[in-house]
Amino acid sequence: MNIRNVATLCSIDHVGIAHYTCPMTFFINFPSWISPEIIPGLPFRWYGLMYVVAFSITYFLIVLQARKKEIDLEGDKPLDLVLYCIIGLVLGARLFSVLIYDGTWYYWTHPWKIFWPFENGSFVGLPGMSYHGGLVGAIVGAWFFKRKNHMNFMNIADTICYAAPLGYTFGRLGNFINGELFGRVSSKSWAMIFPNASRFSTDYSWVRQFADSLSIPYTQGQLLNLPRHPSQLYEALFEGFVLFLFLWFVIRPKREKQPYGFGFSVYLMGYGLVRFVLEYFRAPDENIGYVLALGRKHDTIALFQSFFNFSMGQVFCLAMVLFGLGLLLFLKRKGKRPGTR
Repeated sequence: MNIRNVATLCSIDHVGIAHYTCPMTFFINFPSWISPEIIPGLPFRWYGLMYVVAFSITYFLIVLQARKKEIDLEGDKPLDLVLYCIIGLVLGARLFSVLIYDGTWYYWTHPWKIFWPFENGSFVGLPGMSYHGGLVGAIVGAWFFKRKNHMNFMNIADTICYAAPLGYTFGRLGNFINGELFGRVSSKSWAMIFPNASRFSTDYSWVRQFADSLSIPYTQGQLLNLPRHPSQLYEALFEGFVLFLFLWFVIRPKREKQPYGFGFSVYLMGYGLVRFVLEYFRAPDENIGYVLALGRKHDTIALFQSFFNFSMGQVFCLAMVLFGLGLLLFLKRKGKRPGTR
């Protein structure tokens, strides 16, 4: 990564967008050698490959639990379970993204476009996937698997929740490679300039104040690409790797002493809480903004202004925490799983 600490003036391209290095200020430029495409010109992207890696890791960890006799999944059943969940995840993630997060009525009036992977004659895949929609879809997929195989749904849910978080690490790394889902504007030394991020006009006072605080030279009306939190990496670390370590090595070893669904409830609370906090660093969707703007300042979503301004993701995460807590209390009241002492 290219870290700079030089005293040069900004340069301005032909459309008035400023490209600069900050005098006496550290920030990180998004690595120029990273490309979303694996092979230029072909429709194979790192983001899709990261999903394949994530699903493969989840499958391997489910098989490992089956081999340890933590769940009765013999033969091809682990693969069947993963496929059911993948189908549900993709359907749910896409539907939530275009019907809830899109912020327009376009896909409601053009439903055939929801899963149409071409745009202007080019293959673009399915850009736009919602985690919370994927979660709902995966749950539905697991429920159908349970119905077909006559198994305990909560035991299946526990098994998936112990395995899945590590896969999120690679999913968020895919977001980083795509240069998307970046964070709010930040003056931290590890803040990063993302080439596809929205530029901000110095006609706004907060942009001028931020530029002045970082000693970024500018003229009136310039469009500045300001450094942002690499929130994809925060999420890869905490929603993925750290949450996986906690669930796999702390909660899972106690599996036989807990009721079915205990791991599922802890996962819902854990992920929901971690994601809720990290949403303060991640920029809300520009087409939605704040769902609840209760803070004294809420005029720009590019900056953190108040703990009381909530994004759509935070609302869904709060629902996850509350549902997980309610499920945990219900399971504790119901008692331990059959056959345990």
